[in-house]
Amino acid sequence: MPFIRITVIGPTLTLDQIHRLQEGTTDLMTGTMRKPIEGTSVLVEQIHQGGWSIARAQVPIAAQVEVTIGLGTNTPDEKARFMTEMMALLRTVLGREVREETYITIREFSHDSYGRGGLTRAERDQRRTAA
Repeated sequence: MPFIRITVIGPTLTLDQIHRLQEGTTDLMTGTMRKPIEGTSVLVEQIHQGGWSIARAQVPIAAQVEVTIGLGTNTPDEKARFMTEMMALLRTVLGREVREETYITIREFSHDSYGRGGLTRAERDQRRTAA
C-alpha cells in the first residue's frame, strides 16, 4: 500500500500529463508521507462523458484524489502537507483552472482491513516479523 486514485474530467490528458501525475504523486507518497515505493500504486482515470459542477456551474476541468493508507501511519501535519503539495501538483500538470473546491481525501484503514497480493497488511507485517 498505498493506493492513490486520481479522477480527472476535462480535455484528454496526454501521456506526459498522466506520467507527471503518477511520478509526482509517487514522489509525494515516498517523501512527504514516508511510504515505501514498493506497492505504491497510482491510478489516473479520466471521465470523458458527463459533467462536473461546482456551485451549480459546469467546470471545464476538475480533479479528485483519493488516497488509501494504513491507519495511524501518518501525522496530521504530514497529511496536511501532502494535500497542499498534491493540489500544487494538480495545478502544475492540469493548469491553473483546477478549482479550489478540488477534493483530496485520505482514507485510513486498520491493517486487517486492506491488503495486496491476497494478504492483509496485518498478515504481511506478521510474516515480516516472523522471518
